[in-house]
Amino acid sequence: MEKVTGIGGVFLKARDPKALAAWYQKHLGIDFGNGAYTSFKWVNPHHATEPGSTTFSFFKESTTYLDPSKKDFMINFRVKNLEELITQLGKDGVTIVGKIEEFDYGKFGWIMDPEENKIELWEPVDG
Repeated sequence: MEKVTGIGGVFLKARDPKALAAWYQKHLGIDFGNGAYTSFKWVNPHHATEPGSTTFSFFKESTTYLDPSKKDFMINFRVKNLEELITQLGKDGVTIVGKIEEFDYGKFGWIMDPEENKIELWEPVDG
């Protein structure tokens, strides 16, 4: 079964997400517009008709979105067959966090690794 197919995003906690995004924009040229979120677009070299993106985003330091992890970051992995993968991970004893959520841009599930890092799993609608 195909599992992780790439990195969907990297999320960092910040005291002031917009100010930190502005710093990255000024010094590294990453265009955040007026927000704290950007996407790097790319084309899958094995499936040119399947566009993709990798997100880089900041969350307020007080966010609970990364809970129950106590870490200041979270990695999002692009996956195939999220529901099947979550079921298998649960059978393997991996800690599942919450329930699968579905949006117009894909399905999301969350797990914890053995060092208590929360990992977001994303089955995007773009393939």
